[in-house]
Amino acid sequence: MSVIALIPARGGSKGIPRKNLAPLAGKPLIAWTIEAALASKNLGRVIVSTDDAEIAEAARQHGAEVPFLRPPELAADESGALEVALHALDWLRENAGEEPEYLLLLQPTSPLRTTADIDAAIDLARARGADAVLGVCEAEPHPYLARRVDENGALSHFIPVPEASGPRQGFPPAYVLNGALYLNRSASLRASRAFQPPGALALVMPRERSLDIDTPLDLHIAEALLKK
Repeated sequence: MSVIALIPARGGSKGIPRKNLAPLAGKPLIAWTIEAALASKNLGRVIVSTDDAEIAEAARQHGAEVPFLRPPELAADESGALEVALHALDWLRENAGEEPEYLLLLQPTSPLRTTADIDAAIDLARARGADAVLGVCEAEPHPYLARRVDENGALSHFIPVPEASGPRQGFPPAYVLNGALYLNRSASLRASRAFQPPGALALVMPRERSLDIDTPLDLHIAEALLKK
């Protein structure tokens, strides 16, 4: 079962300028994901897809491969991760004669995801013959607590809630994609053009390892967790 890790890291970002190189506990943000991937014995290669020469150099310094620079049209704000993943697969096929059985997308904005999480996802895919395994964590707040506010300021439930839902402790479990890992069979990803094809499995991760870095506050929280 061949698995290649792909770390997408474009140069532009809105919430935090140069986010993928932002310092976090003594390292650039991207280094945490590179090091977690390199420590896995289940990955054949760890590749960074970037349009930015400085990010490429930092990635190489921390042990990742940067065999190509991503074209500018795949580095805009509206560029999707799916197109970036398919571009990497096409590049590997055309330039290295390589088609991994699975592609593991690891966003550098999830620095607290561990090597154990990576290996657990691969083990699950191997054991179940799954086309996809996606990282999730418990939804917080629970979807039952979401509300709508109409033009008059009146509140209503965002989704239908059973009258007898009771206290929060009795709510049914709810999960959200945490963005920490997307493991997809390459053939399935090409055919479905979706990270979550029918039958995708969930790898439930704790919330503290599911933190997604989007704002300066997220960086401060990650720094505190890593120091602890």
